[in-house]
Amino acid sequence: LMLFVPTLFLVTLLISKKTFEDFMYQFKGTCYFTNGTQRVRLMARQIYNKEEILSFDSDVGVFVAVTKLRQSSAKSCNAQKDLLAEYQAHVDTLCRHNYYQTAFFTVQLRVEPMVTISPARTEPLNHHNLLICSVTNFYPQQVKVRWFWNKEEETSGVVSTPLIQNGDWTYKILVMLEVTPQPGDVYTCHLEHPSLQSPITVEWWALSESAQNKMLSGIGSFVPGLIFLGLGLVILTQIGPHSRGLVQ
Repeated sequence: LMLFVPTLFLVTLLISKKTFEDFMYQFKGTCYFTNGTQRVRLMARQIYNKEEILSFDSDVGVFVAVTKLRQSSAKSCNAQKDLLAEYQAHVDTLCRHNYYQTAFFTVQLRVEPMVTISPARTEPLNHHNLLICSVTNFYPQQVKVRWFWNKEEETSGVVSTPLIQNGDWTYKILVMLEVTPQPGDVYTCHLEHPSLQSPITVEWWALSESAQNKMLSGIGSFVPGLIFLGLGLVILTQIGPHSRGLVQ
């Protein structure tokens, strides 16, 4: 894990009464974490006009000149024991401190993904097609997506997009499988992610045209029945108090 702690200074130097020369001097600190805060490394860089000139690595404990012109600066900094101790202390006062301050909404943040399967084209069975497993709105970015065909893992014909950033810290990814579905085939998208207690599995069934018609017919019969049931409940609710009044 890397945590960036940049500080930027833009300095304008007066050369003469009529001439200004602009230059930019940056101090950039980057913290590297392994196993939480078990091992922490600080890289502090000094950058002049977008060119790195001097750096401090807490694993080494000294300043290193990136350009020849800064060798004297590195030697001067390394001669200052208090300065070296101050930079080394930033591992705790800056890196570890900021880690604990931000861990709740960074490294500990978990957002569960949404998973759907859809064919790329509307094709009859026995025709080549592409099944798309869409995994969206998840954090952190570590994710493992696998395809199964009739409970057997498929590794050939699998194509994946790179991780796509949504701009709100969450990610999405599309993992596609080339298929020629036969009646009764079951394709499964299997997803593992740190936010999940157990993997998510979503299935796509290859149905023949007659099976699809039967399913649609069943849905067509079920929906009107559900509507009439709802209307009946509404009517009973509306006349209920009056009925009780008549009994009394």
